[in-house]
Amino acid sequence: MEDTESKFKRVCVFCGSSSGKKASYQEAAVELAKELVERRIDLVYGGGSVGLMGLVSQAVHDGGRHVLGVIPRSLMPREVTGEPVGEVRAVSDMHQRKAEMARQADAFIALPGKDLIRRLFYGM
Repeated sequence: MEDTESKFKRVCVFCGSSSGKKASYQEAAVELAKELVERRIDLVYGGGSVGLMGLVSQAVHDGGRHVLGVIPRSLMPREVTGEPVGEVRAVSDMHQRKAEMARQADAFIALPGKDLIRRLFYGM
């Protein structure tokens, strides 16, 4: 694919804190990250360093793009292991997380996964 610059500067990716039951979920996360890097798009995501979130954020960061993670303080012990990837903003709850992600992003992409659906619709 030719090197194309997108009209979007920052894209928010909603994805799970687990790796998913299918290897295709992990492959899709890495392929999406490569596309973001190729198109010079920065990442806004849920702030975790595990599961699909970890795969996407690490690949975008390794590709030299800015990564902004937004995570509720209560989830940090569970979803951030080791060194956080890129910039991480701690917020008080899921509602603030979603609002901050919306403020920071030009567009949204949702990757598959049971955890994602539960969090998007039920704030868990």
